[in-house]
Amino acid sequence: MKERIYVCHTYYHVYVTCLKELALPRERQGKATLVLSTMSNDFGNLKERAEASGLFEEVVMFDEKEDVFFPELKKYHTDRGNIVLNMLARIRYTKLFGKLEKPYVPVDFKQYQDVYVFCDSDPIGYYLSYEKIYYHALEDGLNCIQYYDTARYDNRGHFELKAWMAAHNLIFIQNGYGKYCLDMEINDKSVVPFPCKKYIEKPRAGLVERLTQEDKDILIHLFIENMDGLLGQLKMGAADKVLVLTEPLCPLDVRKKLFSDVIEEYGIVDGRQGQILIKPHPRDVLDYRKEFSQYIVLNAMFPMEILNFIPNLKFRRVVSVATVPNGIQFAQEVIFLGEDFLDRYEDPAIHRQNEML
Repeated sequence: MKERIYVCHTYYHVYVTCLKELALPRERQGKATLVLSTMSNDFGNLKERAEASGLFEEVVMFDEKEDVFFPELKKYHTDRGNIVLNMLARIRYTKLFGKLEKPYVPVDFKQYQDVYVFCDSDPIGYYLSYEKIYYHALEDGLNCIQYYDTARYDNRGHFELKAWMAAHNLIFIQNGYGKYCLDMEINDKSVVPFPCKKYIEKPRAGLVERLTQEDKDILIHLFIENMDGLLGQLKMGAADKVLVLTEPLCPLDVRKKLFSDVIEEYGIVDGRQGQILIKPHPRDVLDYRKEFSQYIVLNAMFPMEILNFIPNLKFRRVVSVATVPNGIQFAQEVIFLGEDFLDRYEDPAIHRQNEML
């Protein structure tokens, strides 16, 4: 039996996976399988760089299919007017979704001692529950449940009943509520508004603090394809650099206005505009190189945490609207704008999910 397998949907997931592997004794490293789901992310040639890193025994691409891919599932999204009929339909949906996903799963998860899954709300969670395969869940982003508890929001209304049904594998609920989820690793239990008995606290900071310079070099070369080009951009205007982190927020025209306002309000350093650098979110499809051509637009396809490992790199300020900017060490000042700022651009009900629970 093989030791470990990780299912990742984003570059950040791969980054955390690498931290976990680097924290293991040397003799245990290089024995894990890394699965990259292409459902919502383009990993480019990350597979080749991950294989060359020496951290993994095997790297596999996963053509994970969303439920909209299967027309058989469409009828189960109809509201039948009462909780009993809706739950009966959901029981059928849960089993059928897992069954339909099976042909697209590229590995035999039953051959692994430990299965780790980021974002088990995606189809992989339904598949593992359908196959009755136990797994460990990991939070999608750093402290993300503090701001958006997807399990409760997606199942608002009769949540306790639905959680009981998930615990008995009648339906599926992500983030620690499914029968075959052994536990869910989160960064900080104290910030979670709705505790779950399967949450286990594993702070990311400890994984980062133990990294050697050799470990950091592995991560830099794994995630950054054109290191020389990146350094050439970052060395310009060293004293007044302002990094803006984007998100796939709001419609594209509104998003352009939002980040224009962010730059106007927070791009001023010592009375004048600093050197603006934009780090697009990997799933943000706005063409920042076209719409913000006067600024430096970094490659979207690496986790911003990698900037911590580049020697002598400092930013005056990092500004984020929705990405939780914990763990940033390369900036003198970190600004998280949050929901109050986002209220200017969209209906608050869209992004204030926890307040509706």
